[in-house]
Amino acid sequence: MSRIHRAVFPIFLIVCILFPFSQAMAEPVHLTISASETRKIQFAVPDLAVRGGQQQLGSELADILSKALTFHGIISVVPASNYGNNPNTDWKKLGVDYVVTGNCTSSGQSLSLELRLLEAASGDQVVGKTYTDTNTDRQRHKMLYKFCDEVINALTGKPGIASSQIAYVFYDGRVKEAYITDILGSYQRRVTRHQNLVISPRFSRDGNYLTYSSYHSGNQSLYITDLRQSSSTTRIMAFKGLNYGPAYSPDGRTMVVTLSKDGNPDLYLCTPQGRIIERLTQQQGINTSASWSPDGTRIAFVSDRTGKPQVYVMDMRTRQVQRVSFDGGSESAEPSWSPTEDLIAYSSLIGGVYQLFLVRPGQGNSVQITDDLSHHEAPNWSPDGNQIIYARRGGRAHQLCAILKNGTNNRPLFNFAGDQTYPQWSR
Repeated sequence: MSRIHRAVFPIFLIVCILFPFSQAMAEPVHLTISASETRKIQFAVPDLAVRGGQQQLGSELADILSKALTFHGIISVVPASNYGNNPNTDWKKLGVDYVVTGNCTSSGQSLSLELRLLEAASGDQVVGKTYTDTNTDRQRHKMLYKFCDEVINALTGKPGIASSQIAYVFYDGRVKEAYITDILGSYQRRVTRHQNLVISPRFSRDGNYLTYSSYHSGNQSLYITDLRQSSSTTRIMAFKGLNYGPAYSPDGRTMVVTLSKDGNPDLYLCTPQGRIIERLTQQQGINTSASWSPDGTRIAFVSDRTGKPQVYVMDMRTRQVQRVSFDGGSESAEPSWSPTEDLIAYSSLIGGVYQLFLVRPGQGNSVQITDDLSHHEAPNWSPDGNQIIYARRGGRAHQLCAILKNGTNNRPLFNFAGDQTYPQWSR
């Protein structure tokens, strides 16, 4: 059996326990390219003016908005202490590019926000929005996230990701269950209550459903939960053996899953309801962890057909396969295709440590974007294609982290207790 690290990538490990790797493997080449920092856009976000409520609310709202803007990795928010929280500051002298101003009106159970993005030099309004919703912490976050996404769209031409969600598996020392959270970890929602082992949660393309594998029935079966109706869960695949790793196509009409119902763990093209359309791989090693290209013409996946697990790409029109991981790693795993370009992120075992790599299929060398001594597992892209979320393991504990695709701004995302793995970003 391969010497794949016992705590790394439980999906592939589960398969390997049942189906040992073969021994032969070609020796690849290891190449690394460093990324460089670029100047961030300077923002100021003074406290919002409050009508009919406590001024502390204005400070809290400004803080949430500042964190959501900073989360995108291209913005730096000047601390309010640098300008005495004065909305009439000489922003040009302070080196600020944009200012967010606004006011909020709290009336009973209702909260209204009026928010504006101003160009600091000219004072011209770039974005102006008004939101009204119930005055709860969660709804406040949602309104601010919507505005943040409008700001990012105005600056970059691409929608922001503040309103997106992140799914993950939480381990409390007894069971592993699927959860979802907002980008700041301000509110978490438990999706599964199987009191068992849940792995590999995946969002449907519209973000309304979460698909995952669970062992609570005695077999590793595939389930789907309607996130709009927390009690609505359906088992969609329960073949004997493995049923896991659903990868939804960009149009959401099909998915690729790993099944071992015919003896070998292979990839199958299926409907979202679990009906098999076609078997994609045929007894050529263990085949797992599919991920679609943004145009829906190819999938990346992991196979040990040459001896150790490596990343391959299959053309879905011709079914031709080519290997794309040649970074020098003894093993590669968990490919994730960018939703916006022809770029695959994956983890590779370098010197006994899993590091993150990027590769453009058919276009040459891979690029290593992490190099610390922690394991970097299960990468997955943000909806805008600018960041990669992953599970970082130091010792026994896993923590969700994110990094920009140029290798900068590598940081923990949340201060959650317990162990978090299998991160997945909604689209």
